[in-house]
Amino acid sequence: MLFNAKLDRLVVHHIEMRDLLACHDMSDLKEFARLSKEYSDLTRVAEAIESLRFKQKEKLDLEEMLKDASLDSEMKTMVQQDYDSILLLMPELEQNIKILLLPKDMDDERNAILEVRAGTGGDEAGLFAANLFRMYQRYAANQGWKFEIIALSDTGLGAIREASASISGKGVFARLKFESGVHRVQRVPETESSGRIHTSTATVAVLPEVEDVDIHIDEKDLQIDVYRASGAGGQHVNTTDSAVRVTHMPTGVIVTCQDERSQHKNKAKAMKILRARIYEAERQRNADERAASRKGQVGTGDRSERIRTYNFPQGRVSDHRINLTLYKILQIIEGESLDELIDPLISHDQATRLAEAIE
Repeated sequence: MLFNAKLDRLVVHHIEMRDLLACHDMSDLKEFARLSKEYSDLTRVAEAIESLRFKQKEKLDLEEMLKDASLDSEMKTMVQQDYDSILLLMPELEQNIKILLLPKDMDDERNAILEVRAGTGGDEAGLFAANLFRMYQRYAANQGWKFEIIALSDTGLGAIREASASISGKGVFARLKFESGVHRVQRVPETESSGRIHTSTATVAVLPEVEDVDIHIDEKDLQIDVYRASGAGGQHVNTTDSAVRVTHMPTGVIVTCQDERSQHKNKAKAMKILRARIYEAERQRNADERAASRKGQVGTGDRSERIRTYNFPQGRVSDHRINLTLYKILQIIEGESLDELIDPLISHDQATRLAEAIE
């Protein structure tokens, strides 16, 4: 009864929001955008409630028909089948509403900063880091997202020390946020003549992309150093002081960028990563406080947490947080079947939060 009363209040609030928007003063565009977003979110809930209410009424109508003694056996069988189908559907409709009512992660609709770093394992770790970076790049393309490389430090022969990219599109952070952590690979390197399997790691961090309005960084807290870029990149590399190192003194966060010929562009890219890292550090502190009482959370997002193993000899990928193993490693590493890992992670997180809401 309490659940139904809450749904009734939400339907009334949805109507009130609609009327409020209809007469809102358009001079305050920021407030109008906020109200429009709230109304849009409520509309999804209201539509789900309408579907549930329709089935609830249909269920009552069928119950009345089943009580009708004049129904012949064939008609009664058909009505019973419809009734049984609705009974099976009702929990799914209610669950969908409960998921929609879960507290939203305010960062879910943000774009994301992706960072991939080679871990233990020497050259093989660098090759694996490159594999992961390309996996996310291809996955982004499949999703219709924009994937812009911010910085890339390669070691030659297709391996990378570290790489970062900005990924923009609808719901990017919501789908990628559970990718943060240590990814492990088990395979036979091409240079291994004895066929011995090596284990290497790479670290992935997915950070919500933020703007100046989201987090204020005081210029006096920054130490900015410029120097000549090194590595591949053309003749300009050793002739201009285009590389930039930005240090945020209060937190000790350091970001370097040297991919662009322009010092100004390198600084802009470095600041984008710096904002994301500082914002994520605060977000992580808040998450850790909430997670202290959580029993089944989908990882902590900690970069030191081993979350997934890619075993090439066995053709499998195992996510250790939800004990899921898929035997389609090539499709996953190509970015084609990554959703088959991401969707269960999102579902597990939703189920955990629902269970906590009930307790």
